[in-house]
Amino acid sequence: MNRQWIRDFSAVRFLQGSRAAILRRAAVLIAVIAIIDWYFENNISFGFLYLFPMLMVGGCLPLLPTAGIAALCTGLTEAFDPFPWALSEGISRVVLSFAAFFGAGFFGFAAARTRRMADQHLAEVERDVEQRRRTEEQLDFLIANSPAAIFTLDSSGLVQLANRAAHQLLGIENGSLQGQAIGRFFPALATVPPSNEAPFFHTEMECQGWRQDDRMFMAHVWFSTYQTMSGPRLAAVVFDTSEELRDRAEFSLQQILTGSKVLVGAMCHEIRNMCGAIGVIYSKLTRDEKLAANEDFNALGSLVQGLEKMAGLELRQTTRLVAENVNLNSVLEELRIVIDASFQESGITVCWEQASSLARVCADHQALLQIFLNIAKNSQRALEGRPRAEFIVRTESRQDSTVVRFIDNGPGVAYPEGLFAPFQPGAQASGLGLYLSRTFARAFQGDIEYQPQAEGSCFAVILKPAGIQPSVRSES
Repeated sequence: MNRQWIRDFSAVRFLQGSRAAILRRAAVLIAVIAIIDWYFENNISFGFLYLFPMLMVGGCLPLLPTAGIAALCTGLTEAFDPFPWALSEGISRVVLSFAAFFGAGFFGFAAARTRRMADQHLAEVERDVEQRRRTEEQLDFLIANSPAAIFTLDSSGLVQLANRAAHQLLGIENGSLQGQAIGRFFPALATVPPSNEAPFFHTEMECQGWRQDDRMFMAHVWFSTYQTMSGPRLAAVVFDTSEELRDRAEFSLQQILTGSKVLVGAMCHEIRNMCGAIGVIYSKLTRDEKLAANEDFNALGSLVQGLEKMAGLELRQTTRLVAENVNLNSVLEELRIVIDASFQESGITVCWEQASSLARVCADHQALLQIFLNIAKNSQRALEGRPRAEFIVRTESRQDSTVVRFIDNGPGVAYPEGLFAPFQPGAQASGLGLYLSRTFARAFQGDIEYQPQAEGSCFAVILKPAGIQPSVRSES
């Protein structure tokens, strides 16, 4: 039964108000009908009018009192009925009248009970709606002001909702991300199939992301798929971890340089010890006239030769690296993430002339990244403050090798012959970076060359193709 119809019917039957007020109205109505039925002595019975107060009584009283009032209305109808009484006709008329009155009362009882249940259910629904509204307001506030990028996707990979942080992360005007394909910004997420047939996901991953201006960054994504009435959906929370990767790579480089300084300090200590020994022996021999035949003099000559060898040698280091089949594109993408922000802050234009598919090379992933990072940092220091600073990363595939060139338009190198020697005069850092980079490259049968340019400098990292197992060797 339609709830609105019940409410309208109740309004028409004057069922509004308290229970006592409705009963008083019903009693007055019964009395008025009885008086009218008694007063007009004709062949018309007004007993059917008792149906109206019975509806009112049935909405206020239980069934047993309702049956009693139905019996009262039946008695009044028979008492003031103008028709003659006959047993055969009277009994059937009494039964039908009572059934009609009690049925009207029962209808009022059922209607009132249904109305009360509807009102109770409506109150519960309104409480749930209000609670849901407050929860949604809190959730909307939390999502809108979250520092993490949050968005949802439909089954076709189109953005349905995105918060302010998502627009800031991708460099898009607020409100314009909705309806765009997520594959443009996160290609890895476009491969997650939120469909009815696919299993539900609740996991995390690291992937590359692309901003609106085609700058790449490293993203950590938590995502899950879920089902709605409109179809499957995917919700994702994204953090930019480029700074973390950048700090990790630079920290690793600093650790390598720190370890190298320890090695250099140990060698210098040995040289100082040898120089002290030479000084002692020399002091003794200055008092001896027969130097040519003196054993101490010969020992001094041996020490001098040893000192010359140690002073003339570059630092030697046996590098034990586990060479792997490294994806060069992946290393260059990580390098791009690490240096893009700092180069942009320095006003340096970076151009990536990178082939879409490069052969896998034989190298150590982390060591190769450190080589690239060290060369890039050297170019950044050389380019700082220049009005037109450009840095180019160019790859070239050869039959027997892959070459990665780092080209800048800086002041160039004044003395390239001593470029890879440690402790170079005028070095802005420790003077060990290029030496260690070449040591690492040669450890997996690669090399680093300086190629003179008409303007600026060019460092070429030469890598062997994957499949060649490097031997452990000492590089100078």
